[in-house]
Formats: sequence, structure tokens, C-alpha cells
Amino acid sequence: MIEYIKGQIVDLTPTELILECGGIGYSILISLQTYEAFQSASQATVYIHHYLKEDEELYYGFATKDERELFRLLISVSGIGVASARMMLSSLSSEEIRQAILAEDVNKLKSVKGIGLKSAQRMVLELKDKVLKGEGTEESALFAKADSSATVEEATTALTMLGFSRANIAKVMPAILKENPAAKVEDIIKAALKRL
Repeated sequence: MIEYIKGQIVDLTPTELILECGGIGYSILISLQTYEAFQSASQATVYIHHYLKEDEELYYGFATKDERELFRLLISVSGIGVASARMMLSSLSSEEIRQAILAEDVNKLKSVKGIGLKSAQRMVLELKDKVLKGEGTEESALFAKADSSATVEEATTALTMLGFSRANIAKVMPAILKENPAAKVEDIIKAALKRL
């Protein structure tokens, strides 16, 4: 599985990025958010979602892991395909999508081309618990600060590979980090396994 591709930007359009890495040019489908992030760059690290069907293989690329995570949440909703999810990330910012889901703002969600009333309602129903607000509390601030560290990211990745959702991991992580701010990856994983 490809986590990211780092290389030279050969061509950049609002929907596609050609990235050269090791003499290979990768055609990567992107959202408008990612396009804006890379507009003035010559090099890029693009986080990849590998989409594979019987008759096609595509790379969807994102400027941040956060945007890729939201894309994966969106396509987990039945009736929302990769094209619709990319359209959403091009029409609204990641924050606007999260806020609309949390506020159950179906009208905002269905304002995106290709998203109907039923899809918007399903999104709210299926994703509201998974989309964490993370505002205002000391614990969430601590988690947000620590989340940028490689240790927390590595532990979170390991836990997701063990089958836990990022939303559930995010709920227990602040308490673990509060008890032991200097915890190593293995300590975080052990503590999380007891709580999840």
C-alpha cells in the first residue's frame, strides 16, 4: 500500500497532479483544496488513497493526512463514491464539511453537485459520531498539540491497522497523553488497548 509519494510537480491542474518520483510520473487525482495548497510549490509530498476496481486503478492525492482521512470517511457512507467525495472536498473546506455534519446542516451538504437529500442525511447519520469537534477542552488541545508528533501518529496508525477507528482512538488518546506526556509509541499502544 502506498502511504505518500514525494517528488517534483511536473503538471498541476485543479483536478490532477503529475508528480515525478524516481523517474516515474504519477497521475494523481486531486481536490481543489489540494490544488490550492500546491499552487506555488515545485516539490510536494502527496498522501495517497489507492482506488482499485476490476476495470480501473486510480490514485487520489491529498496535501494533508487530515483531508485524506475526511475523504475516506465520506466514501465509507453508502451512496458516496470517490467522485462525489472529491467534489465535496473541492466545493467545501474540510472544516466546513465537518461543521455541516456536526450541525446536521443537510442543506449545506446537498448544495454540493451530485449530493442529494438522502445522501446528505445518510452522511449526517453515519458520520456525526465519527467526526469529532475537538474544540475548547484542555484535553482536545493537548491531543491536537501531540497529534502533530510522529509518536502519536505512529501509534494511531498502528491502532487503526489493528482494527480500531480513528474516532475511537482520538477519544482515548488525550487521557493517555495527560497521564504520560512523554510516552513512547509502544506505551501509547498498550495503554490504548486497555481502554478501547
